[in-house]
Amino acid sequence: MKSQLEELRRSAAERIAAAKGKSDLEAMRVAYLGKKGELTAILKQMGKLSAEERPVMGQLANEARAYIEQQITEHAEIFKQKEKEERLKLETIDVTMPGTLPRRGHKHPLTIVLDEVKDIFIGMGFQIASGPEVELDYYNFEALNIPEGHPARDTQDTFYITDKVLLRTQTSPMQIRYMEQHKPPIRILAPGRVYRSDAADATHSPLFHQIEGLVVDKGVTMGDLKACLETLAKGLFGEQTRIRLRPHHFPFTEPSCEVDVSCFRCGGKGCSMCKDEGWIEILGGGMVHPQVLRNGGVDPDEYSGFAFGIGLERIAMFRFHIDDLRLFYENDMRFLSQF
Repeated sequence: MKSQLEELRRSAAERIAAAKGKSDLEAMRVAYLGKKGELTAILKQMGKLSAEERPVMGQLANEARAYIEQQITEHAEIFKQKEKEERLKLETIDVTMPGTLPRRGHKHPLTIVLDEVKDIFIGMGFQIASGPEVELDYYNFEALNIPEGHPARDTQDTFYITDKVLLRTQTSPMQIRYMEQHKPPIRILAPGRVYRSDAADATHSPLFHQIEGLVVDKGVTMGDLKACLETLAKGLFGEQTRIRLRPHHFPFTEPSCEVDVSCFRCGGKGCSMCKDEGWIEILGGGMVHPQVLRNGGVDPDEYSGFAFGIGLERIAMFRFHIDDLRLFYENDMRFLSQF
C-alpha cells in the first residue's frame, strides 16, 4: 500500500506538470481525489491492515492528498498568471500608433445658414428668442392686425387644432409675446418652425422655418431697417451685395416692403437664377404697425419699431444653389454629405 501511495504521488506530479490548462487540472483532481478516484480506491484497502499499520498508512495517505492538492493549486495559479499576461498583452495599447479618427457628423445645411444669420444679428446686439409652435389664434392673427375673415386665417392654409388653437403659420407671434414681457428697447431674433397647409413640392412644404426680427425703441426709422438688412445681405452673400426695398402690404407693418438682393451669381446683370431681373426676393418687413405696438403693451406715440421675416429655406436654397426644397427633409446622405 505504501508503494501504491508513492506511485500515486509520482504519477500525479508528472500528469499535473504536463497539464495544458485549468480544465486538465480539474480532471486530475477528480481522477485522483474524487469519490471514485485512485486515492479513494487505495484507501479502501485500509481494512486489510493491522491496527498498528493503519495510523501509518493513514498519515501517508493524507500526505499524498495534501501533496496532490498543493501541486494542483500551484499549477492553477501559474495558468491564472499566464491568462492575465495574455489578456494584458491583447489589451495593450500602443500610444505611439496613429489613432483612427471616428466618423463625425456635421451640420445640416439649414443649421449652417441659421447659425450664420444668428451670428450676424448677435453682432448687431440682437438677442435670440423662442416661443411655442402650438399657438393661440390671438397671437398668431388677431394681435398682429389680422382680423376674422382675413384670407390668411382660412382653414385651407392653417392647421387648426381647435377654433382658437393652431400650429403657428409664422414666427410673428413672438413680436407680441416678447413685447408683453419686456419693455423697450427691444432687439430680438426669433427663429423657429412654422406650419402651413401646403402640398409638398419643389418650392412648398407644410413645415418650414422662418426667422423673425423685431426692434422697438425711440426714434427707430425705415433707414434703420434698411441698414440692418444690408448688413445681413452682405454677411450672407458677400460685401458686393446690394439690396432694394419695394412697397408692399402686410397687416402688421406700415409702411411695408419686400426686400430684394442683387443676384450673387451674375452680380445684377441677369441670369437664370434671378430670371434675368438681376434681383432676388428674400424677405419682407416694415415698420411695426401702431396697433400691433399697442397690442404688445407699447405706446406707439413714444416708441417705434421695425420687423422683418426671413424664410430660412429660401435663403439656404439661394446660398447653396439648391432647386428643390424637399431635399432638406428627405435625409438623403448623398445630398447631406455635400455640406
